[in-house]
Amino acid sequence: MEVKIGVQHAPREIVLESGLSAADVEAAVADALAGKTQLLSLTDDKGRKVLVPADRIAYVEIGEPSTRRVGFGAL
Repeated sequence: MEVKIGVQHAPREIVLESGLSAADVEAAVADALAGKTQLLSLTDDKGRKVLVPADRIAYVEIGEPSTRRVGFGAL
């Protein structure tokens, strides 16, 4: 699952590929925004952990992973 996180006062968004389902990511974001936790904590496919302060989250976009095209074949 591809997750994009916009952070306030940051010029770039955080993009990560997570093995979590869309419902799990949504639940983690909802808990952070509701004040249950102070940090949004997600782990990507490579095992790296991303921590974002809940009060700095501007937006979260949850989508399907994009397929990477390789080669010079027809589109």
